[in-house]
Amino acid sequence: MRSLPTVFVSHGSPTTLIEQNSPARAFLSGLGERLGRPKAIVSITAHWVTGAPKVGAVEAPETIHDFAEFPQELFDMQYPARGDAELAGRVAQSLREAGFDSRLDERRGLDHGTWSPLKLMYPEADVPVVQMSVQRSDPRHHLALGAALSSLREEGVLVLGSGSTTHNLGNFEYGGREAMPWAEAFENWLAQTIEANDWEALLDYRANAPYGERAHPSEEHFMPLFVALGAAGKRAVPEVLHRGIEHGSIGMSAFAFNSL
Repeated sequence: MRSLPTVFVSHGSPTTLIEQNSPARAFLSGLGERLGRPKAIVSITAHWVTGAPKVGAVEAPETIHDFAEFPQELFDMQYPARGDAELAGRVAQSLREAGFDSRLDERRGLDHGTWSPLKLMYPEADVPVVQMSVQRSDPRHHLALGAALSSLREEGVLVLGSGSTTHNLGNFEYGGREAMPWAEAFENWLAQTIEANDWEALLDYRANAPYGERAHPSEEHFMPLFVALGAAGKRAVPEVLHRGIEHGSIGMSAFAFNSL
């Protein structure tokens, strides 16, 4: 079985699912075919923040509509992918062996950080999905989380980080066509830093990037990127899959990380 890259995607607003003119929607709709069909998906979602790493072990996870004041069409959507309790158990065990106090969660379903991009990537919901949380911690913590998952790629399991490359809802402008200068500056720095394999600069992005704190007033939407990077191993080879900013301030870039 071929070794898969690890991937980070920006899931954006839930309305990405129904915005026909969204470049990010078009990109995500073709990404599943580009990657191929994995054996399973481990999704690290920005919308599940826990004190210690949790791994979903639900065989039939519900579709969680964790948003409000959006069109009813979005609330009617379901993503009935099955879970994989055996894989979830192995993920949690790998995390414990790496020194993390990881636990299984046998109740939580799939939040929109997971199901909204997957509904575009794999619309048939025919790939098992295991969801994993992020913590209120720093990039190095999440890089180490990813490193504990690195063997999954050899099994044909897709490690997918789902967040946003910028996430400042205070500056969100629905339908805004022009990228705000600060968001564009951060996005440009991010892409250049990743393409240069400058992981130390990336890990200290708040000190090195322009508008780092404005791009991420809270960090949960950026941390899945570091899990995806860590899961690719120490010799990660980056690939920019997509660039873009939508609604003025929401970074929608995506990256893949291959391992030599």
